Amino acid sequence: MKQIIQSFKTGETILEDVPKPQVKPGHVLVRTTKTLVSLGTEKMLVEFGKANLLQKAKQQPDKVKEVLNKVKSDGLMPTVNAVFNKLSEPLALGYCNAGIVEEIGKGVSEFKIGDRVASNGAHAEFVCIPKNLVVPIPKNVTDEEACFTVIGSIGLQGIRLLKPTFGETVVVIGLGLIGLITAQLLKANGCEVIGYDLDKDKVNLASSFGITAFNPGEGSEPVKFVMDKTNGVGCDGVVITASTKSDVVISDAAKMSRKKGKIVLVGVIGLNLSRSDFYEKELDFQVSCSYGPGRYDTNYENKGQDYPLAYVRWTEKRNFEAILKAISNKSVDVRSLITQRVPINNFSEIYDNLKSKDAIASILEYSSSPESATTVIVSEQRDFQNSKGVIGVVGAGNFTRMTLLPMLKKANAKIKYIVSSSGVSGTGLAKKYGIPRSTTSYSDVLEDSELDVIVITTQHNLHSEMVIEGLKANKHVFVEKPLAINHSQLDLIEKVYKNSQGSLMVGFNRRFSPHISKMKSLLGSSETPINVIATMNAGFIPENVWVHDMEIGGGRIIGEACHYIDLLGYLTGSKVTSVCLNSMGKHPKENTDNASILLRFENGSNAVINYFANGSKSYSKERLEVYSQERTLIMDNFISTKGYGFKGFSKLKTKMNKGHYSQFENYITSVTEGNGSLIDFESIMNTSRASIAAIESLKTKGWISI
Repeated sequence: MKQIIQSFKTGETILEDVPKPQVKPGHVLVRTTKTLVSLGTEKMLVEFGKANLLQKAKQQPDKVKEVLNKVKSDGLMPTVNAVFNKLSEPLALGYCNAGIVEEIGKGVSEFKIGDRVASNGAHAEFVCIPKNLVVPIPKNVTDEEACFTVIGSIGLQGIRLLKPTFGETVVVIGLGLIGLITAQLLKANGCEVIGYDLDKDKVNLASSFGITAFNPGEGSEPVKFVMDKTNGVGCDGVVITASTKSDVVISDAAKMSRKKGKIVLVGVIGLNLSRSDFYEKELDFQVSCSYGPGRYDTNYENKGQDYPLAYVRWTEKRNFEAILKAISNKSVDVRSLITQRVPINNFSEIYDNLKSKDAIASILEYSSSPESATTVIVSEQRDFQNSKGVIGVVGAGNFTRMTLLPMLKKANAKIKYIVSSSGVSGTGLAKKYGIPRSTTSYSDVLEDSELDVIVITTQHNLHSEMVIEGLKANKHVFVEKPLAINHSQLDLIEKVYKNSQGSLMVGFNRRFSPHISKMKSLLGSSETPINVIATMNAGFIPENVWVHDMEIGGGRIIGEACHYIDLLGYLTGSKVTSVCLNSMGKHPKENTDNASILLRFENGSNAVINYFANGSKSYSKERLEVYSQERTLIMDNFISTKGYGFKGFSKLKTKMNKGHYSQFENYITSVTEGNGSLIDFESIMNTSRASIAAIESLKTKGWISI
C-alpha cells in the first residue's frame, strides 16, 4: 500500500510502498477513501525536518538538555549514534482520515465490515486504529466532509474548556483551518464571535459565516476593536488558534478580555506572559490538549476503556461524534474550507506548496482498489537457498534500530525479513540495512522454509506467543528479555519447547561481557558459595510508558532486572531456589522500579540486586561486587573491573563494552554451525521464573520458592 512518510533527518517527504497493517485486538482496519492535510501541523513537521541540526536544536531546547545529560551518563559517541538513529526514524504524516471498515479486531462490537468511519488515521491506503478513535459517519455526510472530524475536535475541545454561554462574546485569534471551524462552532453555540487574521481571504471567508472578522494589517488594532465592539467591557473569552513565536498574541488576548475572563490556547504561540496583564483582571488561562479527555491515555486509546459518560461527558470520541453531528445538521460548513483536491499519487502538489497562503484545507483522494499485500519487496532479492542462519527480525523499535541491526550487520548476518506492526518503521530499516522484505505478517515469516532463525524484539506481552509459534514452526528463536511475563506463559513455552526441533535463546546479555568472562575465570569452577551485590541505577521512566504496564511490559523487574538474575546464576554456577523482593514506599506497587531482590541459590550462594530508578544519571548505571574466599571483585559500568586478593590480577579496563552484545554474533554463528542456544534451556527458565516470582513475593511479602 502507499503511505506518506516524512524524514526528520533529511526533510524529504515521500510516498512509500509499505505492507498493509494487520488488524489488532481492540482495533479496526480501515481502507482510506479521503484524508485531510493539516497544513499547520504538517507544515511545522516538514519544516523541522528540513532544518539543519543547529536549527533543530534551537527549536527543541528541552531535547538538547536531554542529549547533554545522556552525553554525561553514556558518553559522546553512543549519544551521537542515538540522536542520528532517532532522526532517521520515518514519521507517518496525517491524522484526519475517512474510509471503510475492512476488518474488525477481537473485542470490537461497535462496528461491522463496510461501515463508513472517520478516525485519526494517517495518510495511508490502510490504517489500523483503536476503536475509541473511530466513529461512524452519518449518511448525509460525505467522506471528504468527514475528514474534518478530528481537526474540528481540536477546536471543539478548546471551546469545552472555555465553557461559553449563550450571548457571550468570544474572540478567535487566528482564522486558519481550526480557527474557522472554532468560530462556526461558537456561533452555533449562541455566542457573539469576533475573529481576526492577517490573511484577508480567510477574514472574508469568516465574514461569510456571519463572524465579525477583521484584518489587523489593514488598520484595525485588535484590542481597541474588541473593546469598541463590547462597549468597553472586553470579551468574555478568547480562543487562540494562531501559530506564531510572538508574545504579542497572548498579551493582546489578556488586554481585550473582561475582568475574570478566560483564555484558552489551542495553537502554538510565544508564552512570555506579563503578570500585570493577568493579575489585574484575575484571568483564567488554560492550554487545550488535542481532541479531548482520553488523549494520550493508554487505557482509553489503546485498551478501549471508555470513561463513564456521567463523569466525563465529552471524551475525544464523543467530541468526534459531536463534530460529525454539527456537519450533518449544517451547523458547521466545512466544504467551503476545501481549497484543493489531489489524488494520493500527486501528493507533492500539496507538500511542495505548504507555505501557500491560498490553501486552507487540502484533501487527498485514494484508490478504491489499493494494493493490499502484507509483505513488500524493498530491495533486490538475495539468494538464500541452501543457506543456514537466515533470519527474520520481528519488531522494529529502538532496540532493533540502535542495537540489534548494527550488530547483525557487523556479524554479516543473512536477514531476509523485518516485521513491524504498521509497516512504516520496518520498511525504513529494511532500506537502510538492505533487508529484502518488509512485512506486517508474522505468518509469512513462519511459513518461509528458507528461514532458520527468528529474532523477536516486540513489546513484552507478545514474546511468549511469538516464541511458541516460532518453536511450533521448528525455527531457532532468539527473543529479547523477558521470555514471558507470567508463569502460565512459561508453562506453555516449556511444553512446546520439548516437542520442537528449534532452539531457544533469550537476550540475557550481561554474561557475555569481557568483564564478566574475566570475573568468571578468576572465581573458577569451585562450588564454594559466594556473596554478590549488584546495583542497577536504572534511571527514571515516566509512569505512562508501556514497560510499566503489567499487562504489556510486565514491569521493569521482570523486563530488565532479569538480566542480573541470569548474570548471578552464571557467576554462582547455580540455580535460584527462592526469591524475596522489598519495594520502596509505604504502599509498594506491583510495577515497582525501586526495589531490592534477595536471591538464594542451590549451592548456598547469596545475592542482592538493588534495582533503583531514583538515582543520579551521573552515577554509574551498573555496578557489581563479588565476595569469595577473602577475595573481592568490583565491576563498574562494564568499563573497569578491579580485583582484591587475586594473584596476578588487579584491574581490567576497556574503552567501551565491546562484548556487551556479542551474544548476537555468537548466536548467529552457533545456529549456522547447527549448535543452537548459548544458554541452556533450564537456566533460561530458572531466570524467567525467578524474575516473575520476585513480583509475587512482593504481594505475599515473603520468600517465594521456585
